[in-house]
Amino acid sequence: MMGTEDTLRLTVSALMTRTGERQGDLAAALGQSQAQVSRKQAAKSHWSLEDVDLLAAHYQLHVLDLLAGPTHAVSVLHGAVPSLQAGTPTFPTPPAPRVQTPPTATEPKTKPDPAPPIDQTPPQQQPASVPVVVTGPCVLCGQPAQHELDGFPQHLTAEECAAAVAAAGTPQAPAAAPAAEEVPAPAAEVAPPSPVAEPSVAPVAAADPAVTGTPAASAEPLASPAAPPKSPVPAPPTSSAVQEPAPARPLRPAPGYASTTLVEEITDTVHEVLAACSGDVDAAHAELVKRAIPDVMKLLKKSRVGGRYEHSEFPPTDQILQKRSQKGADDVWEGRPKWRNRALFAAAKKGELIEVTALDMNAAYLSALKSWLPIGQLLEDTSGVHNPKKAGVHLITPADWDHPDLPNPLGNRMEPGELWVTESTLRLLLDCNRQGLTDAPAIHRSLVSGASEALLEKLRRALAESRKTALAQGDEVTIAYVKAMYSKFVSTIGESSANRELRRPDWMHIIRAKAFANLWMKAHKAHKAGLQVVEISGTDELHVVGDWRPVFPEGRDLNQVKEKTTYILGGKR
Repeated sequence: MMGTEDTLRLTVSALMTRTGERQGDLAAALGQSQAQVSRKQAAKSHWSLEDVDLLAAHYQLHVLDLLAGPTHAVSVLHGAVPSLQAGTPTFPTPPAPRVQTPPTATEPKTKPDPAPPIDQTPPQQQPASVPVVVTGPCVLCGQPAQHELDGFPQHLTAEECAAAVAAAGTPQAPAAAPAAEEVPAPAAEVAPPSPVAEPSVAPVAAADPAVTGTPAASAEPLASPAAPPKSPVPAPPTSSAVQEPAPARPLRPAPGYASTTLVEEITDTVHEVLAACSGDVDAAHAELVKRAIPDVMKLLKKSRVGGRYEHSEFPPTDQILQKRSQKGADDVWEGRPKWRNRALFAAAKKGELIEVTALDMNAAYLSALKSWLPIGQLLEDTSGVHNPKKAGVHLITPADWDHPDLPNPLGNRMEPGELWVTESTLRLLLDCNRQGLTDAPAIHRSLVSGASEALLEKLRRALAESRKTALAQGDEVTIAYVKAMYSKFVSTIGESSANRELRRPDWMHIIRAKAFANLWMKAHKAHKAGLQVVEISGTDELHVVGDWRPVFPEGRDLNQVKEKTTYILGGKR
């Protein structure tokens, strides 16, 4: 007998098949990665109770319907049987119909006719909440099946599923005749729905038979399972159930961008603090900024629940990453840009008037959370070859940069020779080499660990979604709260005493270097589009000459930029 989690996996597979979803779509709706969903469906990790709630909300089912098996869940999804939410018994009922009607269980196997025989049990005696029947819709394709696997109706091969789906697309007339010949008595009950259903079958089938769940050819063979409700007029609800799903509600909503749980926690925190401060915005702002560090660390831990990797929080720190003094720095170069186009400044000194627009990048450190970060302790690697599946810091000798109209990816470092750079800077240099801008750097030594680009992705998405919603609503308190969380997270995960829950100076350097690399890539994009790059500085300033709006979308979202100011080069800003 299958366990509850095995039944849940089969149910999820059936629902994904019937709604046309893929694992990536489901993962996005749950706020997880596709790899996490794949491992849970492959029984390599477990579906949690929180996952069950998210699955039920995603498919708009009650939790009991989701756990009652694939056939029941699919039937409730399409309105063929009522939900168990009203208090109908759940697990004792599935085996009942197989014990009470053993002859009908073997009847389909002795008949060559591919259409399933109509159950001989009078419709009034069949329970309306039976989730599993011997002859019913296949949990994979939804067409009538004559076999059972693990107690559920299912075709034995993919070819049988394809043949059943193809048969469902044939005209209604041939299917109606055998049904009338086999059972003359109930013909008066079966015949009326057909003229009503005929006009509506064409648009439903044309839209997507897998979404509607009631193909044309399967309407009559499945008439008896759909008839059990004891309503005095069962035909109109059945026909409306066939007609409504296509135009009314889509069975597969748009994939969610972030974890609903994390986003709701951010919103609830803001509301709680505002209530505690009696609506005083300034007091609430100060309180939220004060608690930003513990709050973002709490969100990080929740975002890693069910994650594929368990990262180290306090790994031994190599000497390269240790500060030389309290206010000093370590040996890692982040590539912070501070560059000006000498040719344009020289032209301005000669009297040429050049109109410059200063652009501001939005939430640079928030975007930079999507970085390749090492998972465990950094270990020595002297192979001299970059492994894209690892991350850390690298001792390199960079190649010469021969583009006076473009900033150097290494920032304003002028000293030649070897230097320690982060994973973000090295990947940027290698990308410049692939584009033919410079030679590849020579890698002498590396301190690396197995890496992932998704360690902070769930946290980043929750912060980004909360920020986007707050911008749309004009909620400046939430905007400031989110900004405090991601900025203080980056600045305190190194050697700061303000954060005692995580010490990863390698993460801090990699994220900061990623923000600088993102700014350089914006400058390169502007240059390729024909704009003149005048200056880049800090983490978010890009000054250009020319019409920048066709190149960069304007706004305050993460993939947009906003105009900071316009000035004449050489004049007052």
